[in-house]
Amino acid sequence: MTGPTTAKHTVLIIEDEPDVIDLLRLNLAKAGFRVLEARDGLSGLAVAREKRPDAIILDLMLPEMRGEEVCRQLKSRGSTAAIPVIMLTAKAQASERVAGLELGADDYVAKPFSPREMVLRIQGILRRLETSASDRLAVGPFEIDRGSFEVRLDGAKLDLTVIEFKLLVMLMEKRGRVLSREDLLRDVWGYHRLSNSRTVDTHMRRLRTKLGDHAARLETVRSHGYRFRAGQED
Repeated sequence: MTGPTTAKHTVLIIEDEPDVIDLLRLNLAKAGFRVLEARDGLSGLAVAREKRPDAIILDLMLPEMRGEEVCRQLKSRGSTAAIPVIMLTAKAQASERVAGLELGADDYVAKPFSPREMVLRIQGILRRLETSASDRLAVGPFEIDRGSFEVRLDGAKLDLTVIEFKLLVMLMEKRGRVLSREDLLRDVWGYHRLSNSRTVDTHMRRLRTKLGDHAARLETVRSHGYRFRAGQED
């Protein structure tokens, strides 16, 4: 479905199978997206850094540089960290999906896939980003700018990954309320059928480390999930 906002959006396809590229290009173009292409990992990384697409479809089994490393490098640089990445692979095991999400991927699609579903997933991710970019959030010493993916704590900018940013925002928006790991996997990663919650715990540990003296704000509620503890000044 072509929407009024998709025409301005660019999607980069990093994939080495011509048939898959053709299928994606056709369906993305019909939906109003501009399409960029790269057929190996190194070229894909270079195009992403130069063109700054709005979303990336990334195959894992790539020549020159594997998709996992491409994703890792994209998410480690401030200029590309906020670009949504949808991993595309023939590997369908839950452990592979967890590994991809832990690298910072926003979604994971197994081959063979429905091109219509792929278009809808991209539209959904971009719609959520546009909605979340409309305002700022301030809670106690925390100041969040959704549009720039920037968090300041006591006035100092925090170096967070996109997933860590999303986790913190979700917990702050629903501060005082316990969110289960399943809630977080659904609302942060957009994944509905992933039962392995290890990735949530891993990211929470990393986020607590970065919050320093304020780490206690992220409470673990045993057998339930996590909660952002509201302070008196909030």
